[in-house]
Amino acid sequence: MDTRLKLSFTLAAALCGTTLATTAWCKDDPAAGAKLYTANCVACHGADRAGMPGAFPALTDIGKRMAPAQIKEKISKGGGLMPPFSQLSQQEIDDIASYLAK
Repeated sequence: MDTRLKLSFTLAAALCGTTLATTAWCKDDPAAGAKLYTANCVACHGADRAGMPGAFPALTDIGKRMAPAQIKEKISKGGGLMPPFSQLSQQEIDDIASYLAK
């Protein structure tokens, strides 16, 4: 096989792998966040994110009331009646926060 052709294939494979890895690792995923919300948050905050007055706050406009970093900290550390969700990875927390910001 020609050296230039081998180099082209190697370069193409490297670029493709880098692109796929960057896409998978760097972006918040609201769709994944929605699934995580359903699994971890619906019991208290409801499927419609309306909460339960007096017990669990509504999350419908949480992005207007809290900065993204505050939302992520609340998810990971909890507070008040909310337990910490320390079992979630940082990416999962980012995904939930991204979903809530929608």
